[in-house]
Amino acid sequence: MRARTSSVRRAPRGALHSVETDASSIEPFDDMHEAGMSQPADGTPEVRVNGTARPSQAVPSSRHSASAAAPTVVSADAHEPLGPDEPLGPDDPLAPLPFNPYKGNRGITRAWHAMKNSLAGFQVAIREESAFRQELTLAAILVPCGVIVPVDPVSRVLLLGSVLLVLIVELLNSSVEAAIDRISLERHELSRRAKDLGSAAVMVALGMCLMTWGLIVGPLVLHGLRGWL
Repeated sequence: MRARTSSVRRAPRGALHSVETDASSIEPFDDMHEAGMSQPADGTPEVRVNGTARPSQAVPSSRHSASAAAPTVVSADAHEPLGPDEPLGPDDPLAPLPFNPYKGNRGITRAWHAMKNSLAGFQVAIREESAFRQELTLAAILVPCGVIVPVDPVSRVLLLGSVLLVLIVELLNSSVEAAIDRISLERHELSRRAKDLGSAAVMVALGMCLMTWGLIVGPLVLHGLRGWL
């Protein structure tokens, strides 16, 4: 049996390292090692980290204990940075987005599917939304009037654009309502607020259309009435 000199076994970061002090302690067996450590042929102890044997560094101790001390195991910091080959987690902001099978079309195929979906949206809005049908009827009257009215091109664009804006906002409002109903049909304060905000957007678009037509076409109508009377 041999007396082992005092030394500090320092393992790499993230592994367990042991501290053995000995000035007078005698180990009964020389072939016993600490858990997780292996003894190679050259006598340098090794520490196994994640199943891989790595040599440890021996640093001479500056203090010697007079009494025998049991081996002490100290846990190092377990938080290691991710390596370059480790995959990113699903919550990582740098992780790629999951594959969407509905976004696989490109070029003319994508435009063709987009046109079919748009026509399907118009059909649903006409069939299911009474407000959209009413506004579409109003547009069918105002658009021809905006084309034949004797105004400059900029004013004509404003007249037609205000009418189309009402239809756009109504379609967006209908899509918001459909999404809310898809989530839940129960009465909820947030659901009511979302639908009220969409309805307010439609009202603003209607007010803008009325103001545009009143400011551009109104003076022409008054002038025509005065000349006729």
